[in-house]
Amino acid sequence: MKRGAWIASIAAAMSFAGAAHAVVDGPVDGGVHLQAAATEIMREITAFHDFLLWIIVAISVFVLALLLWVIIRYNRRANPTPKKFTHNLFVEVVWTIVPVLILVVIAAQSFPLIFKQERIPEAELTLKATGNSWFWNFEYPDQGVTIAANLLPEEDARAQGRPYLLATTEPLLVPVGTTVRVLVTSNDVIHAFAVPAFGVKEDAIQGRVNETWFNVEREGVFYGQCSELCGVNHAYMPIEIHAVSRAEWEQWIVSRGGALASNEPDAAGAASEGEPATEQPAAPAATPTR
Repeated sequence: MKRGAWIASIAAAMSFAGAAHAVVDGPVDGGVHLQAAATEIMREITAFHDFLLWIIVAISVFVLALLLWVIIRYNRRANPTPKKFTHNLFVEVVWTIVPVLILVVIAAQSFPLIFKQERIPEAELTLKATGNSWFWNFEYPDQGVTIAANLLPEEDARAQGRPYLLATTEPLLVPVGTTVRVLVTSNDVIHAFAVPAFGVKEDAIQGRVNETWFNVEREGVFYGQCSELCGVNHAYMPIEIHAVSRAEWEQWIVSRGGALASNEPDAAGAASEGEPATEQPAAPAATPTR
């Protein structure tokens, strides 16, 4: 390895909290840190990860120093006649109190983050993700849009310059700056809906609906995968999400035959004019096909 490349790799490995990341929306070869955050939750997860990393490094260095000191100070040559004792009150108190204090500090950082992840704010959009063996169904129940996202074949991915094993036949679109509530379930075995840049990972279990959420802050293409060992084709269940402007997302919904809330008739206005408001039956979602 050339000296310049070696120095660059060492510098990258030493970048922790506050380090500048390249603007990428997916995994990169040789990456040593988490993916660039696209949501507030993921930024806090990254900060918590870096906070824990410093604690782990400090503990590892301390334990290594103790081991070296014991090896050098108390080996047979340096200490031919060992002392015989079984208890030391001070040491026992220290090794009980210090780990407890460390755990309290970690808890003070982690519990608020867990609460923020689990407490879903008022959502502007609902998305349903259903895992299948081995592809994903995505549905916008309020807009009447359903898509089936399969793995994009390798030859097509190479031809289009898209990442194989991450690109899908039907990318999912979401609007930026919008709180999206995600309902996650499965039609068969246990899967997991995971998008690292969003800080989202939720199990998809048959007969159960789990919930998570995200609010993407910037436009881009973001990739995820099934993160639960679900069978022989587990590695071929990618997730591709395009975060776009609200106007572009609305155009996409209309192009898929969906309905927007702004296009629905104003029942309240009709009732005020003396005409009875009639509730229109919801159009059935299209049946997904692989």
